[in-house]
Amino acid sequence: MFKSILAILAAVFLASAAHAAVPRVAIDTEKGRIVVEVYPDKAPISAGNFLMYADKGLYKGATIYRTVRADNDHNPAKITVIQGGLNLEEGQPDPAPPIAHETTEATGIKHTDGVISMARGDPGTAGAEFFICIGDNPALDFGGQRNPDGQGFAAFGKVVEGMDVVKAINAAKADLATPDDYVRGQLLSPPVKILSVKRLP
Repeated sequence: MFKSILAILAAVFLASAAHAAVPRVAIDTEKGRIVVEVYPDKAPISAGNFLMYADKGLYKGATIYRTVRADNDHNPAKITVIQGGLNLEEGQPDPAPPIAHETTEATGIKHTDGVISMARGDPGTAGAEFFICIGDNPALDFGGQRNPDGQGFAAFGKVVEGMDVVKAINAAKADLATPDDYVRGQLLSPPVKILSVKRLP
């Protein structure tokens, strides 16, 4: 009996320690706080990149600047997300090199409600930009139709606090002028300022 109790206590302790080891990052915006769990054990490249940006303060001046939803999505493979990052001018490089692409097939992290993922152009170009899913978005997974290359996007964590903030930003006015028809009606006006992105103790 005593050994059984010790075994149970040890199992609880190990489970708690494993949970505590999962990094959490607070994305503080002018609309409220979003806290994400990051999974470097499943997506070491993408999660490591996001943590590096947070730890080095490289998201200074970042915003959440794009919302995609049913009424403004111009892609037949529909999604619902908000997108943020540095949103640099064309030709201006990110403060760190781009990273290799990690597929959802490799990581097992699907684009379900609250999942945070890397925005990208071609595979291997992701850097400072990220997006957060509202609802399930299978079109963003490996083999999905959102991107013609079929490689999907690199999910690396999940919102554990602040989905009300995410949904409020997703529903906000998005009528900033743009010459790019693909994102017309998706650019927030004004963008939501990100005050800080910091790893929680």
